[in-house]
Amino acid sequence: MKHLFFILTCTMTLGFLSCTSDEEAAAKQFSTDIQLIENYLKEKNLTAEKTPQGLYYIIDVPGGAEKPKITNEVKVKYSGYFLDGVVFDSSNESQYLYLFNTIQGWQIGIPKFGIGGKGKLLIPSKLGYASASTPGRANAVLVFDIELINFK
Repeated sequence: MKHLFFILTCTMTLGFLSCTSDEEAAAKQFSTDIQLIENYLKEKNLTAEKTPQGLYYIIDVPGGAEKPKITNEVKVKYSGYFLDGVVFDSSNESQYLYLFNTIQGWQIGIPKFGIGGKGKLLIPSKLGYASASTPGRANAVLVFDIELINFK
């Protein structure tokens, strides 16, 4: 019984240390992402708003007064690229998609726009694809030029 207690205690301690290490790595990555975004904004002479979650957004055209909610389907034209300008995704043929099925950066950012709204989302990796491989790049900051065509 003493051995079982010792094994359980060690396992729980190692699990806790592992979580702490993962949390520290995520916090460090987030801090790095924020610095990269702020450098990008300064370099491009852009002014952005920042949400409490760390999403930066620029509203060029606000669009209509009514804004989508996470439960809406949205129709968006977009171009997604990395900070170095390499495009990883785009869509000129917008189709409806459920906002709740998108990355967190879109879930937070798209509701900032009304129909016809245009702007830019600068998304730290934890609100994007995190350490999952974003077409070729893990922990990448994402930039989206978006236009909200419609929502229902």
